[in-house]
Amino acid sequence: MVYSQAKVIAGGLAHIPIVIGIFYFIMTFFNKRAIEYAEANKPKKVEKKVEKPEIKAKSSAPTKVESKVEVQKTTSDSSEIKTESPKNNEITNIEKKPMKKKHADVPVNIYRPKTPYEGTVIENYSLLKEGAIGRVNHITFDLKDSDPFLNYVEGQSIGIMPAGEDANGKPHKLRLYSIASTRHGDNFEGNTVSLCVRQLQYEKDGETINGVCSTYLCDIKPGDKVKITGPVGKEMLLPDEEDANVVMLATGTGIAPMRAYLRRMFEPTEKEKNKWNFKGKAWLFMGAPKSANLLYEEDLQRYLTDNPDNFKYTKAISREQQNTKGGRMYIQDRVLESANELFNMIEDEKTHIYLCGLKGMEPGIDEAMTKAAEEKGLNWSELRPQLKKAGRWHVETY
Repeated sequence: MVYSQAKVIAGGLAHIPIVIGIFYFIMTFFNKRAIEYAEANKPKKVEKKVEKPEIKAKSSAPTKVESKVEVQKTTSDSSEIKTESPKNNEITNIEKKPMKKKHADVPVNIYRPKTPYEGTVIENYSLLKEGAIGRVNHITFDLKDSDPFLNYVEGQSIGIMPAGEDANGKPHKLRLYSIASTRHGDNFEGNTVSLCVRQLQYEKDGETINGVCSTYLCDIKPGDKVKITGPVGKEMLLPDEEDANVVMLATGTGIAPMRAYLRRMFEPTEKEKNKWNFKGKAWLFMGAPKSANLLYEEDLQRYLTDNPDNFKYTKAISREQQNTKGGRMYIQDRVLESANELFNMIEDEKTHIYLCGLKGMEPGIDEAMTKAAEEKGLNWSELRPQLKKAGRWHVETY
C-alpha cells in the first residue's frame, strides 16, 4: 500500500500525544520515588537533655592537686597528670588559673642598639666582703636626662654596650643584665637604674680570660658615660595581686631581680610611694659559695626582722654547709628540705615561682622539684608546664 506524504505526516502527528503521555507517566513515577527516598533518609533531630549544673559553695582553702589535671605544654600537646589515689574530681587551682596576663603597658625597647641612651655612672662599688670569691659590683646609672625617659618596672633587663672594639675591629655586642632596682631607683626619685654585675673569668689554654662587658662595667668610674638600651623582658614581672606569694630561687647575681622585688615589698620609703602594698608571703632561697659572697645581706636581714610574717630567707652556702649526705649544700638541697611547705605554697593559685642565676642551676632545681613533687604524689615534669601556662613559673638563667 502506498501512502502519500501528507498521510504519513498526519499519521506521525497523531502519535505525539501518546508519546507525551508516556513520558509524563515515567517522570511522575520517578519523581515520587525520589521524594520517598529523600524522606526515608532524612536525618532525625536528636533532642539534647540539658542538665542543670550543681552549685557548690566556694571554699576559701587552697585546693590540693589530687585529681586529673589537664596539661597544655608550650608545644600545644595535651596530657593528664594522674596521682596514684585520686580522691575526688575537683579541678585543681593550677588548672583553674587563667592564661598568664599580657603586659601591654610595660615599657619595652625605648632605646635600641642603633640609638642607645648614654647614661652617666653615679656609683660603682663592691658587694663582697673580705674572703669572698671573685668580683661582684653594684652599679647605678643616672637616667634623668633620657628623652624619651627610660622608665622600667621590676623584673626587666637593660642592655649595655661596652666601649671599644672586638678583635675584628667591630663594636662589641651588647649584653643584657637584670635590673636590681625598683622603678623608683635606689634614691627613690625615679631617675636611676642599678645593676648587680659579676666579673666573668675563665681559663683557656692556661690563660685567664676576663669577660668583655662584665669587666668593663666593674671598672667604670662615677662620671663615665655608658651606652644603655632597653628595657626588655616580661617574663620576670611581679604579679599585680597584693596578696600573691612569691618564691624566689637565686644563685650569685641572680639575686638582682629578687632584690628589686624585695625592695618593692619591704622598703618603707618604697612602700610609701607605691599604690601596691604587699600582703602575701615572700620566700627567698639564696645560693652562694661562701658567706662573704652573700649579696645585699644587711638589707635582707633587716627585711627579715621587720617582716617576720611575710618574709622567709633560706641560704645554701656550698663551701661552708653540708647537706644530709655529707656533701656540699646547694640550693636544690634546701628545696628538698622544705619540700612539703614549698609544695603547699605551690598548690595555692596565688603563688608564683621565680628562678634566676646561672643556667647550670636548672637541672639541680628540676631534680629537687621532681623528688619534692613525688612526696606529694605529683609529677613535676607535667606540673611545671601547667604552672608555666598559668603564668606562675618564671625563669631567667644565663
